[in-house]
Parts: sequence; structure tokens; C-alpha cells
Amino acid sequence: MKTTRAKTPAFDVAAVREDFPILDTRVGTHSLVYLDNAATSQKPQAVIDALTHYYSITNANIHRGVHYLSAEATDAYDRARATVAKFLNAAEPRECIFTRGTTEGINLVASSWGRQNLRKGDEILLTGMEHHANIVPWQLAAEAAGAIIKVVPVTDRGELDLDKLDALLTPRVKMFAFTQVSNALGTVNPARELVKKAHAVGATVLIDGAQSSAHLPIDVRALDCDFFAFSGHKVFGPTGIGVLYGKAALMEKMPPYQSGGDMIERVTFEKTTFRGLPERFEAGTPDISGAIGLAAALKYFTNLGPAAAAHEHDLLNYATEKVHAIPGLKIIGEAKEKVGVLSFVMNGVHPHDIGTVLDNEGIAIRAGHHCCQPLMKRLGLAGTARASFSFYNTRAEADRLADALRKVKKMFG
Repeated sequence: MKTTRAKTPAFDVAAVREDFPILDTRVGTHSLVYLDNAATSQKPQAVIDALTHYYSITNANIHRGVHYLSAEATDAYDRARATVAKFLNAAEPRECIFTRGTTEGINLVASSWGRQNLRKGDEILLTGMEHHANIVPWQLAAEAAGAIIKVVPVTDRGELDLDKLDALLTPRVKMFAFTQVSNALGTVNPARELVKKAHAVGATVLIDGAQSSAHLPIDVRALDCDFFAFSGHKVFGPTGIGVLYGKAALMEKMPPYQSGGDMIERVTFEKTTFRGLPERFEAGTPDISGAIGLAAALKYFTNLGPAAAAHEHDLLNYATEKVHAIPGLKIIGEAKEKVGVLSFVMNGVHPHDIGTVLDNEGIAIRAGHHCCQPLMKRLGLAGTARASFSFYNTRAEADRLADALRKVKKMFG
């Protein structure tokens, strides 16, 4: 009997682009081609409307007032946390802490969990493709505790050298912190396998989800990670808002990261007692509008369904073929599993010059070390040019990228 494979529903990219007003921008005489999504994503009208509605209709401080606006704002903020918990498949909303972004989430864990759990001689395991935000906080934590940082190496193709992992993952490792998706290469790491191996030696695991959250389905319970951090602005939400997920049993034992209003239970000049989750880690007036905007972004993104990811995957393959055909251009990062990041170098041309010429053509990319200097050093590069794609990008934009890169080659000989 012949079976048919279920098809992913068609994705109407033209209709989706109508939801993003900034995509109508003109750069000189050119229409904008925005290919810097790994740095920050653009925002749909639904997010802009949510922010406008909050400041126009609901603006008030939360958890403190008894008046109507405060009650409305508190309800919206609490509903936003529930939306985040659903997006992550957290066991309960209180496991989701609102932060300023991935960086603050990692710093929170490195400071609070690290202060409580790291001792002299303990090891912290990172990978060679980490963003600085998942390196520097652990360096500070290691320095404070007398712990040691070790690193899972990266292959020439831009994948983790998993053959070296077992030797590094010993009972001395107390924390394994790694990125699920490389911001510089687009490499997708086998997160569930890494978590399982780490837990087998008693290590705690933090996943940097800054890039993965905009490209992959996230299920923290299926991953079984202990902590997961991501940023709102990477996943079509506002800047200045992010989330740290942590297993409740772990976070309930952790001391506060910052102190101030709303995270306290009782204060006297002699002693302060602190509230439970999530308030314990949200000192002061939070980014209320940011949380509401993030919730709107996650709802919008989730409603697009798997067709958006299929479109993006097709676009990455198409753009890779187009760019690969340009003489003198080398793609950096050729992992078997990738999301929408295309990093490259061109013989005799500095990445910043590539970025400048492309900007003159209305094409926004990133050029530099992408906050991954150890990775660039491993690859023998000062930096790369990076085009990063989202579901609202098109094949026509990939064609414009390739045409502009040919112009770069012609200009620089």
C-alpha cells in the first residue's frame, strides 16, 4: 500500500511581511533587505499594538496598587508569564523569571547558583562556540570560587567535537553551560544528548537559547535542562526583556540575585526575608510592557506553525547555494544541522568592507567577531560577514545578497 507523507502547509511569506511595517523601509534608492536577524529580529504589528495598548490603556505599577489600572496591569503581566511557560512547556509559570535578556539570565545563574554551589577545584564546562555572554559570567564565578573552566572543542566544520566530550564530562564538572544554536555559525547542537550526558555525572545544565528560541520548538521538560535563557528581541519581541527558566526545586534553594522592592516578604533594619518564586528574582519595578510585548510576540510566532520553519530552512539552503557559487567566497560553518545563519569570508576583503558595500545596496548584515572571539581564534579568523535569515525573508532577497556579493568581488578585484 502506498503511503503519502503529510505536507507542511504552504507559507505565504508575502502576507507575513505585511505584518512587519519596518520591512517597507527604503535605504537610499533601495528597498531594505534585513538579514541581521541573529542580532535582533523585527517586530510584527501585533507586538507594536500590544505595547501601544499597554501605555495607552493599562499603564500602572503591578502587585502593589489596589486601583483598577494596577489590577489590569498585574493581570496582563501575570498572563504574559503564563504565555512564556506555555511556549517553553515549563511545568508551571513560576519557573519562568523575567530578566533583561539572555545575558542577565546567565549572570543570574552564575552569580546565585554559582555562589551557592561552586567550590575550589570544581569544573565548569563550556563549548568553543559560546557567545561572550556565556563565557564571561562563568569566568567571574570561577574566579570567585576557585573553580576551573574547561572547553569542549569545535571541529573545522563548526560542530562540537563530541568525541572529546566524555573525557571532559567527569564528576568534577558542576555546571555544563552551552548554546543550543551558535549565533556565529548557525550550528544546532544536540542539546538533549548533552543534557543527558551531563546529568549522568551529576552536573547541572544551563542552555543558552538566545538563537534557538526563534528557530526551533523549545520544550524544556523534554530537554530536561536545569536552566534555559532566552531574549525577547531575538524572538520578535521588545528589547530589554528576556526569560530565565529554571527548575523550581533548584531555584527555590538559590539566594536572591538582586534585592529591592517586590521581592521581599518582610523587611526590618535587623533582617529581611524573601518571597518565593518567581518574585524572589525580580527586584524592583519590572519591564511590564516588555513582558506583555514578549507574550504577544510568542503568540504570533507560535501561530505561524511549522510552515515558517520549513520556509526558513528552504531559504537557507537556497541562499547557501547562491553564495557558495561566488568565486573567492568561503562559507564558515558547514554543520550538518543548521538554522538560518550564513557566515562567510571573501578573499582579500575585510568583513566590514563587505558589510559597507552591502549597506549601500540596502542589505543589512553583520560583520565582525559576533561576540565569539574564542571561536574566531579557533577558526583562524578575525571575523566573518554574517547573513542571518528569518521567516519573513524571501528568495528574491537571497538573490539580491548574492548579486551584491558579486559586486563586492568586482570592486575589490
